[in-house]
Amino acid sequence: MESHASNIGSKEKYNDSSYKNNLFARNIIGRFFIVAFFVVLSIIALFPLYYLIVSSFKPADQLFTTGLDATINLKVMNLKNYISLFGSQGGLYLSWYKNSLIITILGTILTLLLSSMVGYGLAVYQFRGRNLIFTLVLFIMMVPVEMLLLPMYKLMVSLNLLNTYWGVILPGVVSPTAVFFFRQYAAGLSKDFMDAARIDGCTEFGIFWRVMAPLMIPAFGAMTILVALGNWNNFLWPLIVMRTDQMFTLPVGLMSLLTPYESNYSVLLSGSVLSILPIVIIYLINQEAFMSGLTVGGIKG
Repeated sequence: MESHASNIGSKEKYNDSSYKNNLFARNIIGRFFIVAFFVVLSIIALFPLYYLIVSSFKPADQLFTTGLDATINLKVMNLKNYISLFGSQGGLYLSWYKNSLIITILGTILTLLLSSMVGYGLAVYQFRGRNLIFTLVLFIMMVPVEMLLLPMYKLMVSLNLLNTYWGVILPGVVSPTAVFFFRQYAAGLSKDFMDAARIDGCTEFGIFWRVMAPLMIPAFGAMTILVALGNWNNFLWPLIVMRTDQMFTLPVGLMSLLTPYESNYSVLLSGSVLSILPIVIIYLINQEAFMSGLTVGGIKG
């Protein structure tokens, strides 16, 4: 009986170890296919960017003769496109770049400041009409921006803000998407921090700036990238507000290079490559907060 029991025990140990080995092998294989799948997706997503960078060093005639050719040919690739980019049209590219930087920086700072305060207020304070305001925020998120262009344009005309930076910035300083995101994130924060700060004599603005805002850093990091990307790539509204070539933003200015009479694709491609750099830098600075903010902010509320 004892030998029979020991045989059964050894078989169970063998089956248990065999099961663990099979499970480990399955996990390794599963991870391999998942990694391979995302690597293929990354290559597909990054190929247009690779083609854009390679084509920006080629003459325009090469783009039409070779078509979709992403091979690196050092014999035809040069820096002439980038040199002509800064010298074409009286150096307007630098003005466009400056305009986009000013609008993006100011617009992003104001949007983060005001939207975080609105979202924070809707999340932590109980007052009459709070649910109505939040419902209106959700409703505005569903309204296409094209429907708001005419009333916003009339408002800018009445305020005499056409062809100015503020005419582009002010209509979007309180973003309903940012308000919703900050509200969802702040709703998941503990109110004990606020009570402790009130006991210490901190004002309500002091509670926000000194206590709650540091806890919302992941949300700020996520929205910094999204808001800056929206401001940087904004095309339609700056096209309506700005009237002179000197005041064009980068997307509008680059699009002006394409005309029915002449299309300077080589300069357009090189200008598009340089236009990517600010967003890449912002993402590299805020990537950890971006991932944390999207993950936590998406499940809290």
